Amino acid sequence: MSYQVNQHGFYGPYGGAYVPEVLYPNIEELQQHYQHILRSERFQKEYETLLSQFVARPTPLYEARRLSEEIGARIFLKREDVCHTGSHKLNNTLGQVLLAKQLGKRKIIAETGAGSHGVATATVCALLNLECCVYMGEVDMQRQYPNVERMRLLGATVIPATSGSKTLKDAVNEAFRAWINEPEDTFYVIGSVFGPHPYPDMVASLQSVISKELREQVPAITGQQLPDYVVACVGGGSNAIGSFYHFLDEPSVQLIAAEAAGKGIETDYSAAATFLGKQGILHGTQTLFMQTPDGQVKEAHSVSAGLDYPGIGPQLAYLHHQKRAQFVAVTDKDALDAALLLSKIEGIIPALESAHAIAALRQLSLAPAQVVVVCLSGRGDKDLETYINYRSTQNTL
Repeated sequence: MSYQVNQHGFYGPYGGAYVPEVLYPNIEELQQHYQHILRSERFQKEYETLLSQFVARPTPLYEARRLSEEIGARIFLKREDVCHTGSHKLNNTLGQVLLAKQLGKRKIIAETGAGSHGVATATVCALLNLECCVYMGEVDMQRQYPNVERMRLLGATVIPATSGSKTLKDAVNEAFRAWINEPEDTFYVIGSVFGPHPYPDMVASLQSVISKELREQVPAITGQQLPDYVVACVGGGSNAIGSFYHFLDEPSVQLIAAEAAGKGIETDYSAAATFLGKQGILHGTQTLFMQTPDGQVKEAHSVSAGLDYPGIGPQLAYLHHQKRAQFVAVTDKDALDAALLLSKIEGIIPALESAHAIAALRQLSLAPAQVVVVCLSGRGDKDLETYINYRSTQNTL
């Protein structure tokens, strides 16, 4: 069975390109050229050189021995947090902006939730001398203020999204509106595996460098050809697809996607789309997302700005549909506790998004000899204020 996109831009019943007429030329241009450009010798040479010399790949696969003792299995962390800019996001933005430049685009726009994708986009635009505008929810600008200042320092214009919940969903809405207003010379760098085809496939291809490296690192470091589990957090899902990509056709590898349950999937404050969502069209693609009874987008909630999104990418929706990946729901509290634990026993402060993947380990039935790879998708500098506030509440209980 193929888990990849078909010629019409679908993963089973999910995917497609549902965009306003004014954007059809942009989407058709991408559909016609993206695979050729990404596979071309010119692109690959520049991309591979910058991945090595600028992004600092390959990233390490680290055996977390004290965490392994705590969990009861061999836990390995794929250290995307040590990439330049502090997360996996640069793998994707670097590729998309190089592609945009080959297409002759002069202006780059992007959305961001936690700010990591915005920082990564601004970084590449600074490197390649392109104008950059990043849309970010007003609420997220407040809770991720250091990343807002990083984007500005890198020369980007940060534009607040003030509608709806003022978080990631609304930033995506504003980015699409901006693209509609300036379609000819503007390129929209989408930060995750959502959006109209070919974005989910393009982002997955660029992030697949994570699992490509794992295919070499796991046998070299563990002595086992394949991991037993690969675990990653899921909002839109780019680090998850990147981690799963080269294991999709290996049925012995169990793929675990940790969704943000927020205050609990039984409450009105959650972002667990596979538990609470249904099929519909969101941001240009057919996928699973949380909806009101009349089909409107339901507001999501997560303590993590990067997972505060009501849907998942269409390829992940298909993996859920086919039961190829197991989805688990992780609450805000469990993610915060996991972040504090990893910091204390491994000396690694994870991003709140990544902490959901660490917390998911406690929901798995693991054996001591099993090899479990967790994608540590980002570092926790941006979340320090949240961690400090949470610790203070714990200390007063």
